[in-house]
Amino acid sequence: MKVTIVGAGAVGASCAEYIAIKDFASEVVLIDIKEGFAEGKAMDLMQCSSLNGFDTKITGTTNDYAKTAGSNVAVITSGIPRKPGMTREELIGINAGIVQSVAENLIKHSPEVILIVVSNPMDTMAYLTHKATGLPKHRIIGMGGALDSARFKYRLAEALDCPTSDVDGMVIGGHSDVGMVPLIGKAVRNSVAVAEFLTAERMQQVVEDTKVGGATLTKLLGTSAWYAPGAAVSELVKAIALDSQKMFPCSALLEGEYGLNDISIGVPCILGKNGIEKIVTVSLSEAEQAKLHESAEGVRKTNGLL
Repeated sequence: MKVTIVGAGAVGASCAEYIAIKDFASEVVLIDIKEGFAEGKAMDLMQCSSLNGFDTKITGTTNDYAKTAGSNVAVITSGIPRKPGMTREELIGINAGIVQSVAENLIKHSPEVILIVVSNPMDTMAYLTHKATGLPKHRIIGMGGALDSARFKYRLAEALDCPTSDVDGMVIGGHSDVGMVPLIGKAVRNSVAVAEFLTAERMQQVVEDTKVGGATLTKLLGTSAWYAPGAAVSELVKAIALDSQKMFPCSALLEGEYGLNDISIGVPCILGKNGIEKIVTVSLSEAEQAKLHESAEGVRKTNGLL
């Protein structure tokens, strides 16, 4: 499998590193507009290959999309990252033009490519990619829910004082500080509802900490996080590469699912060789359904800025 990653910054390089270390792709191409930057990142990563035991070939190129030809999957991380105090939505003016141009260039050289959108505001950028390219809906995936769910599990394990491998939970809705819908009522520790272990107040704190997970890191780091986003992307790409039929919350274009139409927003999806193999409809409580629709209204407002 050949994977292209557009944007060789911290998130893009982290994506390339995790994909290579997991050793399921034959080739990763890093592409960036800054002269020599992607080439340098690729060389640095390749010098890890004997140390980390991977055989994936990583190459870099400066804005030459011809070198991405034949990519099975392409990850769009390009655009400006958040700074402290910025919302993801404030990035739309700059990032929309970048993402549209990148998507068109990728499809020109890899007509069958599956696109994974990471650039923020992610749900709106995924929606823009649908509208700008006309690709079948199963070939455009927004990454946000996979990352938000990983952050949710981290907060659950912290509250339960247990290993993260002991917990499971999912976040749906928009990839924004106010739009996320952590499904705390469905979260479990080894198949036992977390409500058996935590007070209602502690569970609500987990929800709130999850929703501001990205903003918390941006405040601490001075820019957007990169390790967890890179790891989340690598798991989505792996599911496609191995046709694993694994379920992740992803931003998908909805056509009636969950009572929503003409919007890209985070819902559970089965991923395999064709990208989104199926959108899974799970039973939501009235409160969860209301929060999802409220989140959708927020995403629509951001879409209106395109």
